[in-house]
This record gives sequence, structure tokens and C-alpha cells, in this order.
Amino acid sequence: MDYHILREFADSWAALALLLTFIGAVIWAFRPGSSKVHDDIANIPFRHEDKPADHGRG
Repeated sequence: MDYHILREFADSWAALALLLTFIGAVIWAFRPGSSKVHDDIANIPFRHEDKPADHGRG
């Protein structure tokens, strides 16, 4: 394999694979069932607002 064959592959099939991976990631992030997961993750800093978290200290 020389440089020109690898360059042609990178310009065509690899670019297409990266584009499809990106589109898949966007669809996965904005799928209808993911809003509950995103809301739960977004509220992590506020979980122990009433009292500090118990880290198992005596």
C-alpha cells in the first residue's frame, strides 16, 4: 500500500464512516427516551443540597 491508496481511502470511506458515526451519536443523544437520563445527570450537583454527602466516616 502506498500513500495514494491510503489517501483515497481516507478521503472517501473513512470520511463517510466518521460522518455516519457522528450522525449516530447525535441521534443517540437526542432520542426520545434519553431526556430522563439527561435530567438525572444534570441534577447530580444538587443531590445533597440539604446536607453533605455521607462518605462513610464514623
